[in-house]
Amino acid sequence: MEDTRTIRLRRLVYQSSYTGMKETDLLLGYFAKEHLHRLSDSQLDSYEALLEAGDDRIYAWVMGNAPVPVEHDNDVLDLIKSFKKV
Repeated sequence: MEDTRTIRLRRLVYQSSYTGMKETDLLLGYFAKEHLHRLSDSQLDSYEALLEAGDDRIYAWVMGNAPVPVEHDNDVLDLIKSFKKV
């Protein structure tokens, strides 16, 4: 039987790959596959909260087209921004 963390990671990878906006699907889908397994549970909480903000907002924040709200301005979003540059 799979543990709770493994199930959570699979769910988040899936959600990241199907956000609704192709650009965000690609960015977050690849990010999730490469990085989520290394994040702490607290960081995963931040990532889940970020996903709930909506794909258009996430894309604008990552691209620097909109200011990041305080509640989402954290190390997880910084990791995604760094990943985008690769």
